[in-house]
Amino acid sequence: MTTSPRIILLHATQVAFDPIHTAFREIWPEPELVNLLDDALTPDRAREPDLSEAMTERLVSLGRFALKIGADAILVTCSAFGPAIDVMAREFSIPVLKPNDAMFQAALEIGSNIGMMATFQPSISTMEVEFNEHAASIGKAATLKTILVEDAMTALRAGDAATHNRLIASRAGELGAVDAIMLAHFSTSRAQAYVQASSSAHVLTAPSAAVQRLRTLLEGPQKAS
Repeated sequence: MTTSPRIILLHATQVAFDPIHTAFREIWPEPELVNLLDDALTPDRAREPDLSEAMTERLVSLGRFALKIGADAILVTCSAFGPAIDVMAREFSIPVLKPNDAMFQAALEIGSNIGMMATFQPSISTMEVEFNEHAASIGKAATLKTILVEDAMTALRAGDAATHNRLIASRAGELGAVDAIMLAHFSTSRAQAYVQASSSAHVLTAPSAAVQRLRTLLEGPQKAS
C-alpha cells in the first residue's frame, strides 16, 4: 500500500489495548490504529454457554461500522468470538483476522505437541476447535493441552499485572514437555517473559503473530520480512 493503512481493532475488553499497541510499535508502527470497544461483550459472553446470534450480531455490527470509517483491515482482539469473526470474514471484502490464527500457524511450524494457557474460560472451546481445524487444514496431526488460569484474569482486571504474570508462569510446568506454549489471549501476552523463564518450550503470543500476518497481507511478504 502507498499510504498508511487504517487498521481497526475490535475490542471486547480494555486489557487487550496495551498488548496489541505494543506489538504494532515494535513490529509495524506505520498503520493508523483505531480502537472500537464494547467492554460489555466480555461479561455478557461469560454468561452464555455458547455464542448467541445476538452476541454475534453485536460484534458484526462493530465490524460494519469499521467499514464505514474506512478500515483497510480489521483485527479482533478477543478470542471468544470466533464464529462472529467468521461471519465478518465472509461478508466483508477487506482482511478480517481472528486474534489467534497466526499464532496457531507459528506453533504448528515449531512442532505438533502444543500447550496453551488461557485466563478466560468461555474462549477455550472455540479456540480448541479453531486450532484443530487449522491443523487439519494444513494436514498436520497435532495435540493441544490447555490450562485455565482464571484467577490471573481477575488480578489483571484489578490492575495487578504482576500477580497476573506470576500466576500464569507458575502453572506453565503443568503442560509438561511441549514443543510450544501459546498464551491464549492478547492480555496474556504480557506474561511471555515470565513463562519463558519457567519453560524450555517456545512461548508464543497472539499480538506479535497477528501484526506480522496483517503486515504480510497488506504490504506483501517481501516488505513484511
